[in-house]
Order: sequence, then structure tokens, then C-alpha cells
Amino acid sequence: MKQGLIQIYTGPGKGKTTAACGLAVRAKAHKMNVCFVSFHKDPKQCKPMYDCFKKIGIAVHCFAKEHPLCSAKNHRCFEALQKQCEKGFKFIKKIFNDNQYDLLIIDEINICVRDGFLREESVLSLMDEKPDNLEMVFTGRGATKKMIKKADLVSFIKEVKHPYNQGIEARKGIEY
Repeated sequence: MKQGLIQIYTGPGKGKTTAACGLAVRAKAHKMNVCFVSFHKDPKQCKPMYDCFKKIGIAVHCFAKEHPLCSAKNHRCFEALQKQCEKGFKFIKKIFNDNQYDLLIIDEINICVRDGFLREESVLSLMDEKPDNLEMVFTGRGATKKMIKKADLVSFIKEVKHPYNQGIEARKGIEY
């Protein structure tokens, strides 16, 4: 790819990660090298999707495998999750140096910034340091105004209606 752009999928609605996953599969179908890095997602819950990605040659890496607000294991301290996020951030910078991917999806990184696990300034620097030929996608609620300003494409996903509000729990294969 001659010029990679920065995309952000944010907002309170469902579908940010789903959109990024669709993009990952499309890119792989066009013989692009794809890496999917996730934060704050339980790899056990996402295993079928990650296994599918791996089968078609999409690299998958998980960091900070839970979020204190969503986790049943709420005892994990903020500092431990912050260290895991920082480890993931360093891994992303290594990806820049290796320059082997055409598409890098960083799932839920916006939450890392929103909830203070990563500093906004660090992520803005990451956006500045992106290799020219790398397409980069950030997902998650709460993208900051500065991140949005730096991005080339921003999709704001807004919930209009959701079955959860009618008492329907998250469904395997649909919401996760």
C-alpha cells in the first residue's frame, strides 16, 4: 500500500470491533498482512473469532485481558492493568519497527486512553510515528477530540435501539 491512513471507530453503539473485523478479513482476502491487537477483551470469550483469524493468517495479540468495570474478577488493580496496556503499547511500537504488516487494528485502545491506562499524548505520538504504508484502525468508545482530529477517517457508531435494553443478554456469535 502506498499510503496507509488512520481510522477510528468510536461511539456508544454496537459494531466498532465488528467493523474492524470485517476490514481485517477484507484486507486478508486481498493478500494484505494483517495484525489484530486487542485490549480489555477476554481471549477465552473471543477464542472462536481469534482462531478463525489465525486460520486465515491474521496475527492476533491480546493485552490487558479484562477491564475492571466489566470483569467478574474485579479484584485486579488498576496498576496491573496499566502495566499490561503499556506492554501492549510497546508491542505496537515494535510492529512499527518490523514493518511487516499492511493493516494494524488496535481494538479498544480508545478505552485505554479514556480510562487512564495509556496517556493520550502517547497515543497521539503513536499516530504521528505510524509508518506511511501502514493502515491503522483504533476502536473503542471514548476517542478523544485530539485523536479524532489526527485521524483520516472517523466513524461514530450511535446506538438507536439495542436488544440489551429489552432484557436480551449478549449472544454467542452475535455480540461476542
